[in-house]
Amino acid sequence: MIRFGTAGWRGVISDEFTFQNVRKVAHTISGYIKENPEYGVTSAEYSAHLGAFKPGPVPLVIIGYDTRFLSEDFAHEIAGVFASDGVKTLVSKGDLPTPAVGWAILERKAIGGVMITASHNAAPYNGFKWMPFWGGAATPSVTDDIERRIELLGHHAVKTMAVDRSLRESWIEEIDFRPSYFKQLSSLLDTKVIRKARLKIGVDSMHGSARNFLRPYLESLGLEVVGLHENRDVLFGGRSPEPSHESLPELSALIAKRKVHLGLANDGDGDRFGIIDSGGEFISPNEVLALAVEHLVANRGLKGKIARSVMTSHFVDAVAKSHGLDTRETPVGFKFIGDLLRTGQYLLGGEESGGMSIKGHVPDKDGLLACLLMLELAAVERKPLAAIRQRLFKRVGAFHNVRVNFKMERMREMIELQERLRVKPPLDLAGGSVWRIDESDGFKFILRDGSWLGLRPSGTEPAFRVYAEAPTPKKLDALIDAGKRLLQGRF
Repeated sequence: MIRFGTAGWRGVISDEFTFQNVRKVAHTISGYIKENPEYGVTSAEYSAHLGAFKPGPVPLVIIGYDTRFLSEDFAHEIAGVFASDGVKTLVSKGDLPTPAVGWAILERKAIGGVMITASHNAAPYNGFKWMPFWGGAATPSVTDDIERRIELLGHHAVKTMAVDRSLRESWIEEIDFRPSYFKQLSSLLDTKVIRKARLKIGVDSMHGSARNFLRPYLESLGLEVVGLHENRDVLFGGRSPEPSHESLPELSALIAKRKVHLGLANDGDGDRFGIIDSGGEFISPNEVLALAVEHLVANRGLKGKIARSVMTSHFVDAVAKSHGLDTRETPVGFKFIGDLLRTGQYLLGGEESGGMSIKGHVPDKDGLLACLLMLELAAVERKPLAAIRQRLFKRVGAFHNVRVNFKMERMREMIELQERLRVKPPLDLAGGSVWRIDESDGFKFILRDGSWLGLRPSGTEPAFRVYAEAPTPKKLDALIDAGKRLLQGRF
């Protein structure tokens, strides 16, 4: 069964994620965009040779792919399906980050785009992400409609364009999207400050599609860059391409060995970020978001509202409030944050899992931009990021947070536990009284002192994500212990 999650449809390659299923999804989307006139169309071209739909303007779709096994083959198969359905495609000449696809959609005024990626998931997985004309992830109303159409299609086979090569090439064009994406990044950054600082940067692409983007862009600014894991490895070195603290030991070692000022990393498709400071300390995504708000407002003079997901640190709120800015909380999933960014009222949107974007850019995660903003901050302040964080702690208060996974025996056990939490929630946690309970996405127990505990069930396995935040490490540990006791049924 094909189901779209928070960032598209994902499955194990050759099990659920097959060429047959990918063709079905592509065919369904081509029907969807032609039956929804609110999308508009962007090309005056029309070929009567195919007769796929009645004469009129032809929809244009961008197609990109990451470095996973068969990603480029899946991408070209999708292009063939779109072509047979009367949809023109621009396919990337090489693997590229998801945000580059989003920007290409906006720049080319395309009706949408497809990104073949499973992002930070393990190597056996691949995925199909549909990005409508706004350049971000599709909203639930869109993906729900697509899922219904796939079910109606049933087991009918879908073929790709079976016509001569010259006609196929008139519908499928290969494009290098890198120059326009680099130009967009430069429009969002103070490149003069970055050039002048002459910092030495370490970059870990984790064998993903940022490999031909982040280091080359930094070098175009005249910086000295040391790159890691830039070769294509469909197994990602034997681990998931997620830029977490545990996954970046080589980048941490590089900082000490090569006297690097800052370590920057991206996940498999470049939409998530990992930051390691000059002292070798990992700066968590929660902290990066707060630092980015401080930098954009204090150093760049920008204004606007802030959006963050429900399980993201309140450190972001405190920094925003110190500048007189409002913060809006959303369910988990960047598509909800993207909806707010699209209004033009929000300066920054982010989530604790390593996603961030800003006003004037794609309403979707851009890990490369996040890395570059941290570089810009270090260049402006001429200080380690950890020192800037401590300065903020003194100004707005300290925020210590963590996320851990808690495995359950069975899915049934999870359902029963959630019902108990709804009917009889805890009124005291870690020695403090529960002030408010937020059930918008899982359970978030907020204490009177501002600390909080979050419990969110996984949608794919019998497990809970446990989130906690407190003003001291001791209180943080107590909250995590309280969360584990709740998940063990000890109320």
